[in-house]
Amino acid sequence: MSGLLVADSFLVANGKVRGLELHRDRFVRSCAAAGVSADRFWDEQVGRLPGFGRWFPRFELQASGELAVQLRPAPPIGGRVRVAVHEGPDPRTAPRVKGPDLELLGKLKESAPDRADEILLLDTDGTVLEAAYSAVAWWEDDTLCFPPSDRPLLPSVTAQLLRRIATTQGVEISEHPATPEALQNSTEAWLLNALHGIRPIHAWSASAIDPLPNSQATPWQSHLESLATRLP
Repeated sequence: MSGLLVADSFLVANGKVRGLELHRDRFVRSCAAAGVSADRFWDEQVGRLPGFGRWFPRFELQASGELAVQLRPAPPIGGRVRVAVHEGPDPRTAPRVKGPDLELLGKLKESAPDRADEILLLDTDGTVLEAAYSAVAWWEDDTLCFPPSDRPLLPSVTAQLLRRIATTQGVEISEHPATPEALQNSTEAWLLNALHGIRPIHAWSASAIDPLPNSQATPWQSHLESLATRLP
């Protein structure tokens, strides 16, 4: 069993971060639910992060009650991604909190069939919730879609930022369940997380690679990156 009660990671690129206030809110709220006040700790540690280079720090609340930060170099940024679907029920014990299931999800992702980069988790009705390390969004014509927020989902910072962009751009947003088959037949489907931002799904299981000639990912990734702000 993982010793993590809460964790939160984000990309720091030359002293700039996307959605830092959202990461802070998610981490602090989750720690408070575990009986630990993390406001002051977060603010102090964020102030110590490097203002140069690329980093992927992880803020942690251990089962011992200790707060800690791992200052990790940022992994390479990925692009298009191949996904597989987890066969079986959602194995997470705390889907709305990042931390307790990270070890389990890592093993699940590593064992994904067909050399998939990510693995999708399904709700009890067979619709897509999210991936092991990513949220899911997809396009139905000109509408940007997300799984229903009342499902057992981790509150995704990147998904919240995309909603802000869509609102600013006047793009219609919809929340509704979708099966893996529906996502494969959608205009385009994306994986979202704090490290990579947007990664369009270009292959499903052992299927051939779709070149996605009309992908909207590049301009939306640019919009997303424009939201990065300087560390305090």
